[in-house]
Amino acid sequence: MKEWFLPFLIGTATGVLSSWGVGGGTLLLLCMTLFLGVDQAEAQGINLLYFLPAAAVSLPAHRRNGYLDMDVLRAAAPIGTLCALAASLLSLSIDISIFRIPFGLFLLYSGALNLAPRKGLRRYRTSIAKSIHHEK
Repeated sequence: MKEWFLPFLIGTATGVLSSWGVGGGTLLLLCMTLFLGVDQAEAQGINLLYFLPAAAVSLPAHRRNGYLDMDVLRAAAPIGTLCALAASLLSLSIDISIFRIPFGLFLLYSGALNLAPRKGLRRYRTSIAKSIHHEK
């Protein structure tokens, strides 16, 4: 197998997952560090930059489905892009060990939210979906 094929396959799969909004970035970090031998700080920087094209590719589908507020997008995209670039460079120059405990706590909290009953959240999502369809 060619040396580039596994990274290409991982990048493609995690890019698709990222554009669907189901955690492709987290999976990309795990794959880069566990299977490709990339240093964690470097993998974090790559992941921040990788999100930019993955987000850009998903925008047409989200626009077609009515999920984009163009005013918010115009305001947020330039700032978000600059912040991702800056954070990517910063991730290479700081001691990442200070983030391990806070990030672990964040993951535990996020996981707990996903396991908790979502009746209120489902009602909220349903009302948003109905309002989007009524606006069309």
